[in-house]
Amino acid sequence: MSRRLYMCATAIVVSLGLIPALTTARNSFTTYADVQHLLPFLKDVLPPELNSSQAWTDWITQHDSDIRQRLLRGDEDTIINWLLFGTTFTQSQVVSRRVRDFIDALAVPKPSERALFARRLLEGRGFRFNTRDERTKLERHLLAEVDRVVSERRQYAAREDGFQKGDLIGQVMVESTLFRDRGLSLDTSILASFAIEQALQAMKDDRLLPPNSIRRIAIIGPGLDFADKNTGYDFYPLQTMQPFTSIDSIVRHGLAANARDVEITTFDISPQVNDHIQAIKGNSYTLRLPINPVERWTSSLMSYWKSMGDRIGKETLLPKSSASPGKAVELRAVAVRPEVAGRITPMDFNIVTEKWTGPPFDLVIATNVFVYYDKLDQSLAFAGIEGMLRPGGFFLTNNVIVELPVSRLRSVGLMTVRHSVEKIDHMFWYRRNP
Repeated sequence: MSRRLYMCATAIVVSLGLIPALTTARNSFTTYADVQHLLPFLKDVLPPELNSSQAWTDWITQHDSDIRQRLLRGDEDTIINWLLFGTTFTQSQVVSRRVRDFIDALAVPKPSERALFARRLLEGRGFRFNTRDERTKLERHLLAEVDRVVSERRQYAAREDGFQKGDLIGQVMVESTLFRDRGLSLDTSILASFAIEQALQAMKDDRLLPPNSIRRIAIIGPGLDFADKNTGYDFYPLQTMQPFTSIDSIVRHGLAANARDVEITTFDISPQVNDHIQAIKGNSYTLRLPINPVERWTSSLMSYWKSMGDRIGKETLLPKSSASPGKAVELRAVAVRPEVAGRITPMDFNIVTEKWTGPPFDLVIATNVFVYYDKLDQSLAFAGIEGMLRPGGFFLTNNVIVELPVSRLRSVGLMTVRHSVEKIDHMFWYRRNP
């Protein structure tokens, strides 16, 4: 869909009251003049035809559409992951049986929020659930999708082996663009929130962040917790975490006096994410925080899990019907205060192709985002983030980004965050120089 058609369709849907209207300080595409100073340093990855303003305009418009099309592949990956690991619609470990039970769950008159999302996606691909032939056709499609996802995981695993053992720099560089040709995923988890918490503490300890110095925060790709890739937790409603946990961490570290002093703007191209965040604005919100005690989590992560949310709400008990996951799991729930949700504003925004024209931010956060982009897209996004930050503002990410000589956004710190014996994150922070 072209940019113009996309915007017209969105305007019609909003005018009919079918979805909430997003806040749109609608930004224009990045122009040739905006990036011309970068292009000489990107010759090894730049299409040779991008040597004029008109060629750039045509390319950036099409590129925005191409990136948005990757959402569909990411959504397909999401439902296949849920099919493979979810526990609410089946307990079977046999893939063929799981597929049939999955189809049954989608076909009920009033499906769950996850099932409705999956059903609409499949119906958009032309699949139906009414007759035996229709279900057989859908079953074959889902089995083929399972094979595709499994095959792609093997390919990504092979990429991760593309460096010598012990070569940390090589590992980080390979991982930084690992999913550059994969569908864009909605996933998020408490691990990213814990990594942000730890990085903010390190930045504060290094005197990079004075008390009460963070007010305006941008979160790129806040994500939705749809179904855990390893454990299949799907017994609670869809939820977004990072906007809330970021406010919680900022207040805990004294970087803002209280949650009312913090403004969060989320940037995402997924209607699923944006509509979810728009719907909760100013309302009460309950975060479900499951954790598998069998994992060998670090004591630091467990301490975070036990206290997370105490600056934005209070721990609450859940009804037994919504608290039972059907497998061994420890669960906390935090009732977030409505005024905290009121500090979060979603925007439909493509960080690779668009430029921000609103007020600058003190802090920009992007975790598990840039791994989906190649060097060119990362460089364009990096330049766009530079333009979003005030002088002295910080960009925090778990992707290492190649800094071009003309960039005013410079690396000033990094750390390794250990979640468990097996799971780690590498966090990097960059400061925008005057």
